[in-house]
Amino acid sequence: MVDEKEEKLEGEEEGQEPKKKKGKNLVLIIIIAVAVLAGGAGAFFFFTKSGGGKEHKTEETKAQAEGVTFALEPFVVNLSDPTGTRFLKVSLQLELAGPAVMEKAKAKTPQIRDAIITLLTSKTSDALISPEGKLQLKDEINLRINQVLGENSVKNVYLTDFVMQ
Repeated sequence: MVDEKEEKLEGEEEGQEPKKKKGKNLVLIIIIAVAVLAGGAGAFFFFTKSGGGKEHKTEETKAQAEGVTFALEPFVVNLSDPTGTRFLKVSLQLELAGPAVMEKAKAKTPQIRDAIITLLTSKTSDALISPEGKLQLKDEINLRINQVLGENSVKNVYLTDFVMQ
């Protein structure tokens, strides 16, 4: 009988131990889940508060680094061909250093157009037909407009329409 009682006590203890282990495992799982959620929430708030300002600054810096574009009305000019009358229609967009330069460009649009027209009418169709001629034209336009607006005002010149007849 004593053996049976001891077996029952041992059985109950063994029965209780798995319940205690299950309870300990459940508590451990809950603690880990709470820690993961707290860490995730902390990371979310950290990156949205401190990172948000940084993202805004980098976007602003990127916009300044890229510059702003300024479209000019299309130019239709006679080319300086000795063989006959040739026409050129070209549309340009200028990539300017920033918004302040854009305001200056708007104010000096007549001077910019005059410089470009003078340059275009001095060219021949043979000089402009090749890709190298177009690149040289873009560089010369860039130099002339920088003379009007100030050094390093124009970052790039884009030919958006180019028709020769």
